[in-house]
Amino acid sequence: MIQIRSGNFQECIDLSNQIPEFDFPYELTEYEQRCAGDHLSLIAFLDKKPAGFKVGYDRFKDGSFYSWMGGVHPQFRRQRVAYTLADEQEGWARERGYTVIRLKTWKKHQAMLEFCIQRGFEIIEERPIIPEPESSIWLEKQL
Repeated sequence: MIQIRSGNFQECIDLSNQIPEFDFPYELTEYEQRCAGDHLSLIAFLDKKPAGFKVGYDRFKDGSFYSWMGGVHPQFRRQRVAYTLADEQEGWARERGYTVIRLKTWKKHQAMLEFCIQRGFEIIEERPIIPEPESSIWLEKQL
């Protein structure tokens, strides 16, 4: 059974260092600076082991919540960890009056794009970069 609780930034960093898609995981100071205001930091556990995390904050101050960082340890993928974290984040944001969830990913992360589309996100902007897999894609979902 997946269990979710609030997590601290160091727990998120520790997990991000175990996720191969993160080329250059952020340091603690970046988390502290970005998440100085309204934010949410979640850790998912499966079999009492840290399995994934999700961090978001009020980046744009326009009623949207920015889902900034998140990932699932490869050992725990395809077990609904990401879905459970996303459900928790969206519920939290909705309860606090946010009307939209926004996020940015990269073209090279096809599994993330598919996950977002399945969850009802729409692509709102693509920023092409050479090489193409490094292009960023902005998505949003109405809550």
